[in-house]
Amino acid sequence: MVAREWRLVFRDPWLFSLISWIPLLTSLFIWAIFSGGIARDLPIGVVDLDHSRMSRGLIRLYDASPALATNDHYNSTSEGAHALRAGKIYGLIIIPKGLEKESILGRPPQVSAFINSQFLLIGKNINSALLTAHTTFSTGIEIMKSMSSGTPVFSMALPHATPIGNQITPLFNVNNNYAQFLVSAILPALWQILLVASIVLSLAAEQRRNGLKEWLGNAPIRAVLAKYIPLTLIFWLHGLLFLWAMYILLGWPMHGNWTLLIFAQFLTVCASLIAGSIFFFITLDATRGLSFAAAYAAPGLAFMGVTFPITDMTLPARIWRSFLPISHYIKIQLTQVNYGAPIQTATPYLQHLLLFFIPLLFVFYKATQLSAVRPVNEAKP
Repeated sequence: MVAREWRLVFRDPWLFSLISWIPLLTSLFIWAIFSGGIARDLPIGVVDLDHSRMSRGLIRLYDASPALATNDHYNSTSEGAHALRAGKIYGLIIIPKGLEKESILGRPPQVSAFINSQFLLIGKNINSALLTAHTTFSTGIEIMKSMSSGTPVFSMALPHATPIGNQITPLFNVNNNYAQFLVSAILPALWQILLVASIVLSLAAEQRRNGLKEWLGNAPIRAVLAKYIPLTLIFWLHGLLFLWAMYILLGWPMHGNWTLLIFAQFLTVCASLIAGSIFFFITLDATRGLSFAAAYAAPGLAFMGVTFPITDMTLPARIWRSFLPISHYIKIQLTQVNYGAPIQTATPYLQHLLLFFIPLLFVFYKATQLSAVRPVNEAKP
């Protein structure tokens, strides 16, 4: 029965695509998008109403930031606002008239920054770069004031300019590599979608060929388990490959337990296949089964808690998240990869994944029920 399932996997064109070139192509595509790792030279516009030596120095600080590129200068606020709304720039800086004069007199001027935060990653980067530039600029002014007022030594003037210093030391993802942050979450989310879709297509293939009753025969539970074996091994291999690519080939840091992570992947594969089977056996239709599967698995990335905090999710979102195997797996991956956490911390998430085996009883019940259905021509006397 298992050999028969292997033949089906390689003979069905759609199913073969889902286990072969589609995962490879989508993974490479995702990597190509984020391969830069760090966002650089984000275009911002500047409206310099002061045209002073100090305003030009502030603009040079913007240019010195690797995240910003001030290639666009505008003569008026309306021109800059139009460019910002048109999407030509991601941020607009307005340097007021009298910047240098107000700074010398000790009256802090107001430099206005407008950032398009619809793009969360871009807005965060620009905001951080602008804060750094303004802090550096203000510190430089205070140092000059201190040195001109009787503190001629730079090392003595610096503490007066910045009495409270700050140092940010990332404990994980030291370089703020967004590929390391996003790709490691996007690939498992796509992996789950392919898993759920594959089992629906595999069961639909049996329905198209000779019917579900012919496939289930007199051993429906054995037929279902045989159906799971090839897909489990194939997608488990997919999971091992993306772990190998990220943490061995690309050299991203891995601080945890490989065995635990691999075992969690196995449970995730099984849980996803069971979920997909439920959708098919409820609908007994490939189209509707795939529709339910897509609606179920597609929000995986959003509900993982990687790009949006779990604590801020609404109750329906948290409930939906609890029914997604990948949301429990990703917690194990993050705690192992980033923190090297003890194995005990993964126990609750492993227990949640094991709970997905309970609906397997429903799959067995439906399979047994379908195998017992008599054809219409046999039911008539």
